[in-house]
Amino acid sequence: MTDTQKIFWLIAIAAFGWLVYLLSPVLPPFLLAALLAYLFNPVVDKLQAMGVTRTLSVTLVFLLLTILLILVLLLLVPQIEKQILYLIRKFPEYVDVIQNKFLPWLASYLGIAQIEVDSDSLKLWFSENWTQAGGFAKTILSSISKSGLAMVAWVGTMALIPVVGFYLLRDWNHITARIKDIVPRNIEPVFTKLTRESDEVLGAFIRGQLLVMMALGIIYSIGLGLIGLKLAILIGILAGLVSFVPYLGFIVGILAATIAILLQTQQVIDVFYVIAVFSVGQFIESVLLTPYLVGDRIGLHPVAVIFAVLAGGQLFGFIGVLLALPVAAVLMVIARHVHGNYMNSAMYKNE
Repeated sequence: MTDTQKIFWLIAIAAFGWLVYLLSPVLPPFLLAALLAYLFNPVVDKLQAMGVTRTLSVTLVFLLLTILLILVLLLLVPQIEKQILYLIRKFPEYVDVIQNKFLPWLASYLGIAQIEVDSDSLKLWFSENWTQAGGFAKTILSSISKSGLAMVAWVGTMALIPVVGFYLLRDWNHITARIKDIVPRNIEPVFTKLTRESDEVLGAFIRGQLLVMMALGIIYSIGLGLIGLKLAILIGILAGLVSFVPYLGFIVGILAATIAILLQTQQVIDVFYVIAVFSVGQFIESVLLTPYLVGDRIGLHPVAVIFAVLAGGQLFGFIGVLLALPVAAVLMVIARHVHGNYMNSAMYKNE
C-alpha cells in the first residue's frame, strides 16, 4: 500500500467516525437492528441449510422473539414491579434496622462510638424524592401523551428496530458479500482474515456472554427465591447484567443479597445461604456456561471491558456504550495482527 493510499484510508476512517458522531442521535434503532441481525444470523443460516427459505427463516426467528418478549412482559415485569414496591414500602423499616441494630453492633465490634444517623430525615428525604420522581415520570408521560408529534416519533423509532432488523437479517449475507467485493484486491486477504477473527471474537463475546448473563440471572433469581429473599428477582437480574465483567456479578450480587437478607430477616445464618447460592452459580458459570457458550476466544481483559464501556459512554453517550465492546474487540484483533507483523519484521529482529 502506497503512502497516498494510507493517507486516503486514514482520511476515510476519520470522516466515517465524524459522520457517526454527527448522526448519533438517529443511530440507536439502526444499531440495535444491526445487533439483532448479527446475533440471529447463524440461526437463520442453520434453518436455511435445513431447506427453509431465507424469508421464512427470518419470519420464524422474529415470531419466536415476539413470543419471548410477550412472555417477559407478562411474567417478569409484574414481578419486578412488585419487588420494587416492596422495597419502597420496607425502606423505613430497613432504616430502623440499620439505626437500631446494625450500627450499634458495628460500633461495639470496632470499639468506637456509635454512629448516629438521623433516620427521620432520611425517611423524609426518601419519601419526598420518591414522590418527586413519581411526579416527574407522570409529567413526562403526560407531556408525551399530549404531544402527538412526540408520541408518533417515539412509536416510529421503536417500530424501526424490528422492521430494519428484519430486512438486515434477510439480506445479511448479501450485504457482507457486497462489502467484501468493494475492498481493494491487494488488501482483501488481510481484510478477510481480520474480519473472520473479529467475527469469532464478537460472536463469542456478544452471543455467548448474553446467554451467560441470562443464565446467571435465572440461576441467581431462582436460588435467592428458594432461600426466601423478597428481592430475589431484582438482585438476580442485577447480578446477571453486570456479569459481563468476570466476577463482578458475583461480587455485586453477593453484597446486595447479603444486605437485603440481613435487613429482611436479621439472621446471620441466612448469609451462608446467600453465599451458597452465588457459589453454586459461580461454579456453574466456570465449569459449564463460560467454556461451552463463550470459550477462550475473547481475549478481552476485564479492565479493558470496563474501560471500553466507560470511555464509550463518556465520548459518545448511549451510542458509545452500544459500540464500546464491539469496537474494543475489533481493535484487539487489529492490535494482534499489528503485533504479529512487528514480531516478524526486521525492525524487531534488528536485521
